Amino acid sequence: MLSKGFLPSTLPDDPMPLVAEWYAGARAGKAQPNPDSMALATSTPDGRPSVRVVLCKKVVVDPGYAVFFTNYHSRKGAELVSNPRAAAVLHWDAFGRQVRFEGPVVRSPDDESDEYFASRALDSRIGAWASEQSQPLDSRKTLLKRVAMEAARFGTHVPRPPHWGGFRLWPDSVELWIEGPFRVHDRALWTRTLEPQGAGFDPGPWQHSRLFP
Repeated sequence: MLSKGFLPSTLPDDPMPLVAEWYAGARAGKAQPNPDSMALATSTPDGRPSVRVVLCKKVVVDPGYAVFFTNYHSRKGAELVSNPRAAAVLHWDAFGRQVRFEGPVVRSPDDESDEYFASRALDSRIGAWASEQSQPLDSRKTLLKRVAMEAARFGTHVPRPPHWGGFRLWPDSVELWIEGPFRVHDRALWTRTLEPQGAGFDPGPWQHSRLFP
């Protein structure tokens, strides 16, 4: 569980261990409903934004990224292809804490997507085949018919669809926020440079500063 308190007087050089600690604490127990809920903002190349809630399923401290999964053909998937940057917020109001990420996004390796997909409930795996996410749908009856068809086609052995998988959000900006009394909050910002390397990035050192709340 997360404890009360503020950020250290001397800020850590790397924010990601603290992010991982907060994330694990929010997931422990039942004080915070839906602790994985993360608001994810994307935009088109001409700057038209959209935001929705996804599930943050992993925080990797080193080299520093967060993982979420979705339909690659969805609106967010298409926007991340055309403009591969995103902003995200994890807000745990039960603990008065918030994490903000901004940075580039890349697809997860196939093995990461396969592993997570296999861990999902059977009905969720079937639904990933049945739903043409973000596309027009004439009625719920049509959707349920598609679910039934895919259930009959696959039975209990449902492979990951090629259009479904993970994204890794590599933050070049991380902001941590702790609620304080009378809006005297505690807030700090870390930034770094990211150089493309293979399927990910080679991160530079973090720079940090406190911010007025």
